[in-house]
Amino acid sequence: MTTNYVEGEAEQSKGFDFGNYQIDTTPKSQEIHIPDTGDSFTIQVKDLSWARRNQILSQSIKIDAEGSTTFNGDVYVRACLKEMIVEAPWGRTTEQFLLSIDARLGGVLEDLVPKAFDQTGTVAADAVKKE
Repeated sequence: MTTNYVEGEAEQSKGFDFGNYQIDTTPKSQEIHIPDTGDSFTIQVKDLSWARRNQILSQSIKIDAEGSTTFNGDVYVRACLKEMIVEAPWGRTTEQFLLSIDARLGGVLEDLVPKAFDQTGTVAADAVKKE
């Protein structure tokens, strides 16, 4: 049972548990395997919240004077990796580290990053309850 706060009063809801939609803040072990070299190692990663992912996404989009938008995928991927990887054999995942690695390691790490414009989890307009 969860508590909903409406106009300062607690209201009990039996059908919806917002806890099912909260991210787990505990880092998880992720085994990384680099196919080209056969190297394997373990890192600790944490999930990005919906809000944090959107902040990073917003920082990766630029609007020019004419109103055209451009998305910088490189900025998005690096910002996500710095946020998500909490423990790794190389220490802290920094900008300097990410700029120094080759495509073999970078490509495998990039697979950890949530898609910038993923369509999963979207709700069709006709599925939204109208009141």
